[in-house]
Amino acid sequence: MKVIISMRLLTPIIYFLVFISVTSYSQVTAVKGRVVDGYSSEEIQGAEVRLTSVNLFSETDVNGRFNISGDNLPLGEQLLVISANGYLSKKFRIIIEQGQEVNMDPILLETDLTISNAQIGLISLSDYELDQDEDTTPNFSGLLQATNDIFLNAAAYDFSATFFRPRGFDNSYSKLLINGIEMNKIIDGRPQWSNLGGLNDVQRNREFSMGSKPNDYSFGGIAGTTQMIMRASKYRSGGRVSYAMANRSYEGRVMGSYSSGHSRSGWSYTVLASRRYGERGYIEGTPYEANSIFFAVERKLNESHHINLAAFYTPVRRGRSTAITEEVENLKGRRYNPNWGYQDGQIRSSRIRRVEEPILMLNYFGDISDNQTININAAYQYGEIGNTRLDYGGNRNPAGNYYQRLPSFFLRNENHSTYDFQLAYDAREQFINNGQLDWESFYTANTNTSSGNSIYAIQEDIMKDNQLAINIISRTRISDQVTLNGKLEYRSLRSENFARLRDLLGGDGYLDIDNFGDNQSQIQNDLQNPDRVVLEGERYKYNYQLSASQLTGFIQTQFNFRNLEIYAAGRIADWQYQRNGQYQNGYFPEENRSLGKSEAIKFMELNAKAGATYTISGRHLVDINLAYISKPPGLRNSFANGRQNNDIIDGITTEKIQIADLSYLYRTSLIKARITAFYADLIDQTEIGYYFTQNALGSEDNNAFVQEIVTGINKRNIGVEFGLEWQALPVFKFKAAASVGQNNYTNNSLLYLSGDDFDNDPLDDIVEGNDLESVGKRKVALKNYHVSGGPEQAYQLGIEYRDPKFWWIGATVNHFSNAYLDISFLRRTSDFYTDVDGLPFNNYSEETARNLLQQEQLQDYFLVNLIAGKSWRIKRYFVGFFASVNNILDSEYRTGGFEDSRRVSYRQRLEEENRRYGPLFGNRYFFGNGTTYYLNLYVRF
Repeated sequence: MKVIISMRLLTPIIYFLVFISVTSYSQVTAVKGRVVDGYSSEEIQGAEVRLTSVNLFSETDVNGRFNISGDNLPLGEQLLVISANGYLSKKFRIIIEQGQEVNMDPILLETDLTISNAQIGLISLSDYELDQDEDTTPNFSGLLQATNDIFLNAAAYDFSATFFRPRGFDNSYSKLLINGIEMNKIIDGRPQWSNLGGLNDVQRNREFSMGSKPNDYSFGGIAGTTQMIMRASKYRSGGRVSYAMANRSYEGRVMGSYSSGHSRSGWSYTVLASRRYGERGYIEGTPYEANSIFFAVERKLNESHHINLAAFYTPVRRGRSTAITEEVENLKGRRYNPNWGYQDGQIRSSRIRRVEEPILMLNYFGDISDNQTININAAYQYGEIGNTRLDYGGNRNPAGNYYQRLPSFFLRNENHSTYDFQLAYDAREQFINNGQLDWESFYTANTNTSSGNSIYAIQEDIMKDNQLAINIISRTRISDQVTLNGKLEYRSLRSENFARLRDLLGGDGYLDIDNFGDNQSQIQNDLQNPDRVVLEGERYKYNYQLSASQLTGFIQTQFNFRNLEIYAAGRIADWQYQRNGQYQNGYFPEENRSLGKSEAIKFMELNAKAGATYTISGRHLVDINLAYISKPPGLRNSFANGRQNNDIIDGITTEKIQIADLSYLYRTSLIKARITAFYADLIDQTEIGYYFTQNALGSEDNNAFVQEIVTGINKRNIGVEFGLEWQALPVFKFKAAASVGQNNYTNNSLLYLSGDDFDNDPLDDIVEGNDLESVGKRKVALKNYHVSGGPEQAYQLGIEYRDPKFWWIGATVNHFSNAYLDISFLRRTSDFYTDVDGLPFNNYSEETARNLLQQEQLQDYFLVNLIAGKSWRIKRYFVGFFASVNNILDSEYRTGGFEDSRRVSYRQRLEEENRRYGPLFGNRYFFGNGTTYYLNLYVRF
């Protein structure tokens, strides 16, 4: 259902609530103060401040301030303990008198070199996760989400390599903010992690809110919200130079950064430059080249007003791999990648991902009064994301792992001749000894065509975005117990999407027609320019624009009493999407079907959340969070076949999310523990898949490349997560973490196919009361299947030793289970068991069908990881190293995969499963890395 509601009446109300400033004071007994870094004088957020006699505690806010107040505060001499991650704890003797305030501003904390340098090393580990920015990415990076929470640290650093998703949420449900500006892509709702690659030294100032917990800058995402502070004045003065070696995504990295700190003139600045490089990562044929620069300058106008300008650019080019079948893995190993070959003795990959998106942001920070702050922020992001692939012009796929080149293809029939075995043996030897792209053959074929046009070329799929974000954020302290946060935000996107001819591979041009059509002379990619010969650098095949706008209002109230903290928040957002086709596609020649603007799609998003934390005593806390969220589909998932036409997905609507979690926390000076039960219902999701199938129109002989649209998907994620940390001795720490969950589909959804092989829109004839099958829609039986996305169960035991002489070592043992393959939706429709006349197959057996449709569960596995580090202080210099070895036992494991949808009918699947020498179209798998290492050497001054 599309909702169209104007915000003209709501905006003034939200604006008034956001900026209301109420001063209401009463003289109460209180202990207040501000905690800052003793080296840089920057405020420390999240420091714990505790009165030990009664176990009352508070945490510092974004300005480093804390407040413990109330009539029940203990009087007389008390012990106040301040501790923060990465700093040495401090203790103070204070005297509390009735009706008086104890103001401790500032409290200076000294850096704990052992912990600080460990964090630097752990941050560096995140480069691997930052680079995995496709849909298989785990929902958060170790760099961005590491906190004092034991479970989240385990999930960030040890679980993420397995594509584990805390609470079952992928990264489209997380929010990334920089200086209060949301950085998630409008086109798919996901953070673009590559935009942050190589900026490790300037990413340490961050705060993370898990789930629906309150956040001062945003309503947030159910998978967590990260706010990164990139202000020049917030970086510790001094510099850092480092060099890293690894065998994960890249082989080497060099980085240097320097921050001026505060100056008498009111100016401060920070600069960073880094380079990452490698001929390949752990997977074969994955070259890597990335450069990163960062610059921030801040002007202190006076004590209350600051302006910050930040800019960063992190261009990256890296080779990509793909999922492979069990047959391919048995022949070539888990590191095999079919996307590359040698050209003139050098590795050349056909699939290169390129991200070049500079980001500029301007921020104003103002203290309107002692009780109200305001931020005004603007950010502009532009540039391109490109993905290359080999365009083989309708010829046979030249990839080494193409099914017609594998041994199983020559032994596909029941009766095998000696000649068949000889062909299979030759194919096996050829694949084992080579199995890569033959670049020389492409050049030879292109130079021998009669027309001079290439039949092989390199195509680059381009997404060229211009995204603008403007917001205003206010924080008002109404009283010692009440705080009001608000935000107004506007975001807009203009995205050009097209194919660019990257390399002709020796030819003179490329004919811009659909080489897979039945009648090539009639099927033009652009009817306005028929039979156009394309040159390198020109657009071809498809060309369209997507535009989107978002207007959002957010308000949040927090109440902080002696033993009880309560919050409530609401968010309202107005969205609008539209497509504008630049080509008139030959498959869709009707007016406005492919060329010109589509109908505008509008959504209204209404969100609400609330929660409370009750302090039973200083050691025991209970926390509860509830939320209802309506989430619009991503811009890309709103059009059925965006590359070729303006068709909007039938039945498109907002996703509805209901979540709840309940936690018990236990805290002492020696033990910290948390156990959380969580529940989430995700209703009315829409998913689009793209693949080639032989079952396009309910028959076994209809080959087509299709867009599979599934609407009305419901899911449920439930489970328990646990974290425990025990400081057994001053130098020894034991830790444990676990997540036990289950992520299932809870209903049977609707599926239909779209594509250029359909003469008409399969939904054109839909009328009320029509049979679903007759109009192209069919039920897909999803209920009770598991949602894929990493293991549902993860366990960890770990130990750390931190020597007073600033060296440390740690080890973790991690066990993972209950991971499932992504199922083929089309296999679970009537297409599976009926013939072209809609009747069940003659040999159909329900018991056999049940076995054929059983979802594959991946095998359990263990991973053992080691980390260590050492630092030295030499006069004013800090020198150190950090090292890690992951999967030290070299365990082989599968992180995920998917079923093939090429042959989905009962008879076809039975035939595939009964092949003696393996299926032609078996399940495809992603594999985890074997033993990998990372070594970082640094000098800080």
